[in-house]
Amino acid sequence: MHQTVHVELGERSYDVEIGPDLLAQSGARIAPLLRRPKVAVLTDENVAALHLEALRDGLASAGIEMSSLALPAGEATKSWPHFERAVEWLLAEKVERRDIVIAFGGGVIGDLAGFAAAVLRRGVRFVQIPTSLLAQVDSSVGGKTGINAPQGKNLIGAFHQPSLVLADTSVLGTMTQRDFLSGYGEVVKYGLLGDAEFFEWLEGNGTDVSSGDMAARVRAVTRSVQMKADIVARDETEQGDRALLNLGHTFCHALEAATGYSDRLLHGEGVAIGCALAFELSARLGLCSQEDPSRVRAHLKAMGMKTDLADIPGDLPGAEALVDLMAQDKKVIDGQLRFILARGIGQAFVTSDVPREAVLSVLEDALATA
Repeated sequence: MHQTVHVELGERSYDVEIGPDLLAQSGARIAPLLRRPKVAVLTDENVAALHLEALRDGLASAGIEMSSLALPAGEATKSWPHFERAVEWLLAEKVERRDIVIAFGGGVIGDLAGFAAAVLRRGVRFVQIPTSLLAQVDSSVGGKTGINAPQGKNLIGAFHQPSLVLADTSVLGTMTQRDFLSGYGEVVKYGLLGDAEFFEWLEGNGTDVSSGDMAARVRAVTRSVQMKADIVARDETEQGDRALLNLGHTFCHALEAATGYSDRLLHGEGVAIGCALAFELSARLGLCSQEDPSRVRAHLKAMGMKTDLADIPGDLPGAEALVDLMAQDKKVIDGQLRFILARGIGQAFVTSDVPREAVLSVLEDALATA
């Protein structure tokens, strides 16, 4: 049931291994990368309680010694204080340039640990072992690392590719349903942006993925990773095609900022709502049929996911304020917001030619029903 996706980036190429029980095999798979049998692991307290001993055993089976630092769980950890703590701990552990740092956790830990590896001694290698669905299908692949700033998400960071990604689909069984469905928001995104057949497969098999069918989970993760790998290989540093991966994210990042990056709105929930809004905007601009946004929202609802602004608890700012929050997005170029819109399901494209009035109209209508 194991699958391998190769990310082709010349001398920075690496494999993403996907399937159950990879923690037990971690030592055998990481050992060929090591110059000495020792690794430093950055994780969070929740993942450590659930899975750290399994990783320790897997590494020990290949004679690899492990030291670890568990940071608090949650988005607030992607900040200067915890980043400083992580880097100083790695230095105290005497991690050398030829060593390996392991990022063991969800997207927060993957981003922070990858950034720490990128700047430590001007760059040490690292391995991603993502433990959430969102991290397995998105943030662990492609080399984006970083932390948040008061001005917005992921504004401080670096491109630093991992040397290996081990996506153990067994560990997904310990996720809460809400967290799992948050990750599923990114899975749906891949079908919507470039593979109508995959989206159709999700419509028929999404409940199997959600309920724990291992073959369905492996297939969903593998197809998502393959799509991301193909795009990253064409555009590693987001000069063109890679921006397609931000379908739904322009709306999402504004909503995350408006909710204070809190558990009012998880990232994948924001992506799902953002995808629905992006398709609504596309339909209003005459780019796709009105059936497409309806189909997107119908699938998200069938999965029990957030689909509308009304599904976000608490008050939201007005449409003008939300558009202003979008202006802080990393995708702004020369003051122009870039949107990822669609000519249909599986047919996304990047554009800066979106009238502000059209965006305001979509948000005003969405807020009116909230």
